[in-house]
Amino acid sequence: MFEHTGGEEVYAGKIFTVRVDRFRHDDSEEVTRERVVHPGAVAVLAHDEERFWLVAQPREAVGEDELLELPAGKLDEEGEDPLETAQRELAEEIGKRAESWRHLTTFYSSAGFTDEEVWIYLATELSAASAESDEEERIDIREIPLAELDATIANNRDAKTLVGLLWFRAYLRGS
Repeated sequence: MFEHTGGEEVYAGKIFTVRVDRFRHDDSEEVTRERVVHPGAVAVLAHDEERFWLVAQPREAVGEDELLELPAGKLDEEGEDPLETAQRELAEEIGKRAESWRHLTTFYSSAGFTDEEVWIYLATELSAASAESDEEERIDIREIPLAELDATIANNRDAKTLVGLLWFRAYLRGS
C-alpha cells in the first residue's frame, strides 16, 4: 500500500497535465513520480456483420503519416459519460450511429506514467448519422471486411486498436 503525500502540477496543456507527486509506501520509503494526468478516452469497434470501420490519420507524435485506428476520442465534454462520448465520436469520425452498444473492456493505456483509462465499446445495428467533426482532424475512413480481421490485427501498431480488435475477435468466436 502507499499514500500520496503531496506534489505539484508542472505543466497544463490542452490534452493532459503533468504532475510531480510524492508517495510513501508501507515500508516508509518515499518516492517521487512524474505523472501524466489525462481525462480518459473511448474507442469504438463498429461493425455490421460484414465489415468493421477504422480510421487512418496522421500521428505526428510517432512520425506516422497514416496510423490505422478505431474511431476514438477524449472524455473532454463536461458531464458526458464514456458511452455518450463513444456515441458522439462514432458520429463525428465515421458518420455512423448504432442501436446496440456493448462495453467490451476498460484498460489503462500505460500505467507506468499516466492515469489515462480507455473504454472500448462494440457498436452494432449501424445507420448513417451526421455530426460536426473537429476541423483539425485529418481522417480517412476505412471499411474493412471481417475476413481481414486477423491481418488487420497482425499489422496494427496502435494499442487501443489492438485491444479493441482482439476483444472483437474473441467476441466473434464466442458468438
